[in-house]
Amino acid sequence: MSMQQIIDRFIGYVKIDTQSDPGSETTPSTEKQWVLADLLVDELIHIGMEDVTIDDKGYIMATLPSTVDQKVPVVGFISHYDTSPDFSGTNVNPKIIENYDGRDIVLNEAEKIILSPDYFEDLLQYKGQTLIVTDGTTLLGADDKAGITEIITAMAYLIQNPQIPHGKIRVGFTPDEEIGRGAHHFDVQKFGADWAYTMDGSQIGELEYENFNAASAKVTIKGKSVHPGYAKGKMINAISIANEFMWILPIEETPQHTSGREGFFHIHHMKGHIEHAEFELIIRDHDREQFEKRKQLLKDIARKLNGLYDGCINMEIKDQYHNMREKIEPVFHIVETAKAAMEAVGIIPIIKPIRGGTDGSQLSFMGLPCPNIFAGGHNFHGKYEYVPVESMQKAVDVIVKICELVATKNETSEMDTEGSI
Repeated sequence: MSMQQIIDRFIGYVKIDTQSDPGSETTPSTEKQWVLADLLVDELIHIGMEDVTIDDKGYIMATLPSTVDQKVPVVGFISHYDTSPDFSGTNVNPKIIENYDGRDIVLNEAEKIILSPDYFEDLLQYKGQTLIVTDGTTLLGADDKAGITEIITAMAYLIQNPQIPHGKIRVGFTPDEEIGRGAHHFDVQKFGADWAYTMDGSQIGELEYENFNAASAKVTIKGKSVHPGYAKGKMINAISIANEFMWILPIEETPQHTSGREGFFHIHHMKGHIEHAEFELIIRDHDREQFEKRKQLLKDIARKLNGLYDGCINMEIKDQYHNMREKIEPVFHIVETAKAAMEAVGIIPIIKPIRGGTDGSQLSFMGLPCPNIFAGGHNFHGKYEYVPVESMQKAVDVIVKICELVATKNETSEMDTEGSI
């Protein structure tokens, strides 16, 4: 698990453009994702993994056979290989900053792009460490190629050190997570794990088993255009009604005003003219009851305005995913195992809710309980993204330790019972 080995593996992955495309209907959503997918299959075979498969939608699975005689639960580790469409992932050219001194990092001198601890305070906790940063023109891709690096490095280490006890381990790599489709075609039955962990969190120590309940809404408004000089009692201005709808929403319940477990409404797209206006928003809340109340509020607003403006509003609300906490709490020992593994390798666990979604949420509701563990990166989806190599090393340690703890837990029979799904 040398630092250079991790650096070389990670940089090899991030140099391959794997941006996903929300406008595409294929899986993977972009052909270029296949380049890294095929490389990962070859690498899994090369390090000695067994049952390495890739299906026609780009889902990769592999097995590390057990080294113990007793029956222990099958544990999985999952990451995604696509990168966000929010920022360029073409021609990624990482820079390595050794022994970071706590000062500004010039990412791109010509464009005056600077990664500064004055703005990104988390940088200061990595003084003296080795950072991998961007050149200021692309994202880095630590989300989630850091996770892939860590999983493959951990599997290689376990293969090279057969004296470390572990049960059967399953590995899975998916496309299109960044556009919300990473688990859509994941074959949980084929994967065959009792539970799994996504290696897709941010800073070192993160351990997450809660996420938002999520829905999307599209509001369409039909207006009537009349000459403004003679419009009294006749014009229905779709833009004005859209504005009225949005102003009824709680003004403080937006992303820029909330944190922790607080939910929000987020309007992210709108367009219109007098006769037609539409806007799209997302609804988020960790609490299922509050989540349902938020959706009801939208329906109530639409009903009120339809009464005032002759039924001009049409609204479509779609659930996207739910809080995995309700599926993980009944098997909470899987969180405790990850927590114990972190503590065993000298990491203070940071247990907090995800203010977003994760493949682990969908997988948990598909029958595969799946908390999320840190991959080490910061400032995902943009040019200020970076990852400390030491954090990736620690993530490898955590994976190895989880495998060992599951195999050596004294109350094996109890774990088998608790871990059955």
